[in-house]
Amino acid sequence: MLWTVVFAVLAGAVVGGLARLLLPGRQSISVLMTIVLGAAGSLVGTLIYYSISGDRTASSVDWVSGAIGVVVAAALILGYGRVRGASHPTR
Repeated sequence: MLWTVVFAVLAGAVVGGLARLLLPGRQSISVLMTIVLGAAGSLVGTLIYYSISGDRTASSVDWVSGAIGVVVAAALILGYGRVRGASHPTR
């Protein structure tokens, strides 16, 4: 169980970081929120891939589901930035 949490945090950091690299400009988002949204994007990307392909037998890193996760995480980061920007105007 502990290793699952550790892996989820590491995957969230990698996926969130890659998602932020895809987005143009600066995002005013914390590292913790990047990890959280990256982990959520990774999970949703995996679920999307599994529902489309039906393949649940991957024994190693699945690059297609990872790529989908990065795109989903980028969308989550954009959405978070828009919601947060609307409620916290810049000075």
